[in-house]
Amino acid sequence: MQGGNSGFDFDGFCRLPSGILVDVLAINFFIMTSKYGKKAQDKVEKVMHERKHGELKSGSGKTVTSRKQAIAIGLSEARKAGGKVPAKKTSTSKK
Repeated sequence: MQGGNSGFDFDGFCRLPSGILVDVLAINFFIMTSKYGKKAQDKVEKVMHERKHGELKSGSGKTVTSRKQAIAIGLSEARKAGGKVPAKKTSTSKK
């Protein structure tokens, strides 16, 4: 089925509408790899639910209202539980 409008060649490459050939395996790898695992998604979902209902507390015992802080807490819990979560970004110190 050479020359069709499908955009796929049988040699492992895909032709984009712009005419550029791209390796199909590279596309699949890029699409299929996720940064966060299921455990991380579940933890963040649980924490966001607690925040919405005013039940989420920070380490100091104060109620968390910030969405970003709630996500950070959920990812931290997922890391402790062994979930697939990227490493924390560290800030560079100024000299």
